[in-house]
Amino acid sequence: MITSVKNDKVKAWRKLHKRKDRTSSGTFLIEGFHLLEEAWKSNWSIIEIITQNNVELPGWCNDFPLEEVSDNVFQHISQTKSPQGIAAVIAMNETISITGNYLLLIDSIQDPGNLGTIIRTADAAGFDGIVLGSDTVDMYNEKVIRATQGSIFHIPTFQADLKEEIIDLKNNGYNVWATALNNAKVYTDLEVSKKVAIIVGNEGAGVREELMDLADTLVNIPIYGKAESLNVSVATGILMYYVKS
Repeated sequence: MITSVKNDKVKAWRKLHKRKDRTSSGTFLIEGFHLLEEAWKSNWSIIEIITQNNVELPGWCNDFPLEEVSDNVFQHISQTKSPQGIAAVIAMNETISITGNYLLLIDSIQDPGNLGTIIRTADAAGFDGIVLGSDTVDMYNEKVIRATQGSIFHIPTFQADLKEEIIDLKNNGYNVWATALNNAKVYTDLEVSKKVAIIVGNEGAGVREELMDLADTLVNIPIYGKAESLNVSVATGILMYYVKS
């Protein structure tokens, strides 16, 4: 059992709280039985499982390297208020392209909860994949992963230059929608083509103008009350379910 927070393995696990260390190692940390089970069911590569002293594990966990740690060590690596006593190091999936008729492009979303909720909703709506722009929060951020409730392991997601992706998608027959406040059509007035890609943007600034200029259609969702705008994850959910309905 590892009992010291100064142990080299413990230091390595703690480093995975930082994006640069996740990127350099090609791994990330998850916590909790549900997320671990979703990673296992989805055939993501589980590098090792970290378990707090005396936590009962499902039998399949014995197929992977196990590290038992003391309570203080688990608290040291945990980022949840009430940890379940199980965590794991997972290898990042090397998704480089996505096939399918319904795609989501995310431009500069900064809030981890919003991104996680969008990934979860895209999974629920049956979208085929997600492309993250370079300025979007890291999909392997712990708060993003928790907000996905495991959907991060279900829907193909990768990072790319959105301008290049939009051009490629249009060349491959996709109708590209971009959310906008001005000069946009109400989403319910639009016919849904066979292949659709939706661009959603930053919580405050929205989709960048250079990306809107590349889109085929600017789309918005009417506001009937006094709210200034919709939360981006809610708006994205409305559009995705409309496209798939």
